[in-house]
Amino acid sequence: MSFHPYWTEGADRPGRWLITCDHATNTVPEAVNGGDLGLARDDMRRHIAFDPGALGVSRHLGELLDSPALFANFSRLVIDPNRGEDDPTLLMKLYDGTIIPANRHADAAECERRLDAYHRPYHAEYYRLASRRPDTAICAVHSFTPQLQARAPRPWHLGILHAHDTRLAQPLIARLQQEPDLCVEGNVPYSGHLPGDSIERHALAMGLPNVLIEIRNDLIAEAATQRAWAERLAPILSEVLRKTGL
Repeated sequence: MSFHPYWTEGADRPGRWLITCDHATNTVPEAVNGGDLGLARDDMRRHIAFDPGALGVSRHLGELLDSPALFANFSRLVIDPNRGEDDPTLLMKLYDGTIIPANRHADAAECERRLDAYHRPYHAEYYRLASRRPDTAICAVHSFTPQLQARAPRPWHLGILHAHDTRLAQPLIARLQQEPDLCVEGNVPYSGHLPGDSIERHALAMGLPNVLIEIRNDLIAEAATQRAWAERLAPILSEVLRKTGL
């Protein structure tokens, strides 16, 4: 059976949310260097290859919000679905101190092949789902490592990322900051905007309310904690969306 670069759960759910997980898996398709990027197994389990824990949280959020959930089925090291096609980090050759052997000599033709095989089909489905109703609200789920090599520890439990459209993000940040046990900030540990990224392509360009949630990955390392975070976030997302009147 041929490899499929994405999958969707609950495509017919009636909720207005679209839950997305750009970095759901660390899968390397057989067509990419025989399914092996040349990294040790432990490296492929790290944040450099995918967003640990984000898949489980996204899956449960889709169920709890009765809304579709979309998952990329290839490692970000194969080609990063959350990057524009002209982004220099689209096909990474070095990430957080680790050289990606199978990418070292990847040329423009190989990048184009991976775009056609994986990146573009994923974004075609993303567009289809985002367009299914005019009031779609997008929630992208990611996770971040507690500490990059030779960098300071990251204290936040959650980062709420946004670009210039803060209609949903700022109220969500304010609501989460009311939770006494959470350390939450906006646009941490990264900036909330990369030109051509998934949110720009499918939310900003279409004027759709959107938010990107980054969860520190040590907090969602187990199935039970992934479910617990989804159960905590789902009613807050619903509350904030309702109160904004978007």
